[in-house]
Amino acid sequence: MSAPRRRWPLDVLACAGFLALAGWLTLGLWPDPDTRTLALNPPDQILYEWFLAHDTMLWSGDFSLVSDRLNAPYGVNLLANTTVILLGGLFAPVTLAYGAATTFSLLVALNLAGTAIAWYFLLHRTLGAHRIAAAVGAAFCGFAPGMVSQSNSHLHMTAQWLIPPMLWCVVALARAARSEQTHPRRLLLLGALFGLLVSLQVFIGEETLFLTALTLAVVTVVYVALTRPARLVLARFAAGLFVAVGTAVVLLAYPLWVQFKGPQSVADGVFSPFYFSADLASFTAFSPLTLAGDESAARLTTGPAEYNTFLGWPLVLLSLGLLVWLRRNPLAVAVGVGALAMSALALGPQIMLDGRRTPLPGPYRLLMHVPVVDGALPMRFALAAIPLVAVLLVVALTEAARSARRPLRIGVPVLVGAALLPLFPTPLPTADRPAVPAFFADGLWRRCAGDGDVIMTVPLPTPEKPLPMRYATAAQTAFGLPEGFFIGPHGSGGKATMGIGRRPTSWVLSEVARTGTVPAINDDHRLDARKDLTKWNASCVVLTPEHPRHGELLRTLEALLGPGTPAADVVYWPRTW
Repeated sequence: MSAPRRRWPLDVLACAGFLALAGWLTLGLWPDPDTRTLALNPPDQILYEWFLAHDTMLWSGDFSLVSDRLNAPYGVNLLANTTVILLGGLFAPVTLAYGAATTFSLLVALNLAGTAIAWYFLLHRTLGAHRIAAAVGAAFCGFAPGMVSQSNSHLHMTAQWLIPPMLWCVVALARAARSEQTHPRRLLLLGALFGLLVSLQVFIGEETLFLTALTLAVVTVVYVALTRPARLVLARFAAGLFVAVGTAVVLLAYPLWVQFKGPQSVADGVFSPFYFSADLASFTAFSPLTLAGDESAARLTTGPAEYNTFLGWPLVLLSLGLLVWLRRNPLAVAVGVGALAMSALALGPQIMLDGRRTPLPGPYRLLMHVPVVDGALPMRFALAAIPLVAVLLVVALTEAARSARRPLRIGVPVLVGAALLPLFPTPLPTADRPAVPAFFADGLWRRCAGDGDVIMTVPLPTPEKPLPMRYATAAQTAFGLPEGFFIGPHGSGGKATMGIGRRPTSWVLSEVARTGTVPAINDDHRLDARKDLTKWNASCVVLTPEHPRHGELLRTLEALLGPGTPAADVVYWPRTW
């Protein structure tokens, strides 16, 4: 049996291990994805399930990047939101057959495993690392605390399986640039492939692409400064990058215009960089989603989906020690400097320490007013340090294995194992959620609306409580909704907001839902209701059964619109306004 054939079973075993770990971490979703939810971030899960259901429209030829199925009548700019259009399109057959909840659960697991698998092949096949070292590094890339934390409904951040192929293009370009026998056509093809992969990543997760580009720039500059390649080599490498940029510009010109200048586009970020900054103390803390973690560390971040910096003190100390030991290795130094730079940017514009804001400014302050960049969440810069730390560990394991000194051959793997073991992930917490009302799940909504029409659900969906978006998801977003959970330009002067301001009728209904007090409905309320329903172009109003204020909401709607029509488990009012 040839060597290539002998090595494939071991590669398959490594990939199977990554898949098994990802499946175990998401086990709580699988008994019934429709009635199970990630307990630490249910609203974002609802949002992504809506995105995935909407992406099935690609298969019917609808490639619009602005959707009219949410925030009626204004719509939603899909690229201005954290959509995963490419993933949704690829998995549309699964969504159509089994529902968006199943696709979501599958992607939560596959993003983790796929990222690890892609890194394994890059580290082993491209960079020449031993299988065990490559598996250790790849496992950290795919299952580090930050990745597992982001798996709480942030599909756009965990879908990183295209990043290693992009880096393969960079490595291949660098190697081709150094070879005098390289035909210019190879540089052209590698650059075009790199540009194509960049373009595809835009439709999976732009934030991940931005972080990768910034990190790659830092690492490349440091590596070039240390190795000092010939000018001709740099010129060839730059030519390949120029082709990549040109390819991406051609492919992305229209989508990026839609994102930044098209309908419902936003020019700024909706989140405060001061709030979404990493606490310096969080780097040495253990994520609550790891073996060594507990809930006390949660106070060091904004929420359970943002344990991005929680590397634990053993790994932090080990990484710094390895960086000193490997200071003569250009790759180790380059990735080490890159990891430190990304970690420093994660601290935001003003450094926090153990929950207290210090007077010290953070490096991110230099980027605060740079267009596009200022929309990033500082604390997520630390996610870019994860693969850099992984490469540092792989280089250390490789150097130790080659060393003639027995203490190094044994000590380095032991220290790496001791630093990573406390970070072993625990299963994602899950919880039950109610099933979608039969009126929507069984298609009975067509009694009062058709494809493309607007249904006003009561309560209406909001960023804080987007539950009614599940009803549209069950119908593969065949009908639209007013308001909802999204990012749009609905602040003063067109500034970015989460959701849109309530109209009079939605305000009245939201207060009834909040307080349980039914107001004295008069003709002004009824006139407002007619105006609002006309503005939304609603075909019907549907009151769903699961709200605790169902009785009060029913009385309010009857006072506004008259008697409703019971159907299955809802009451609806067809259009008469």
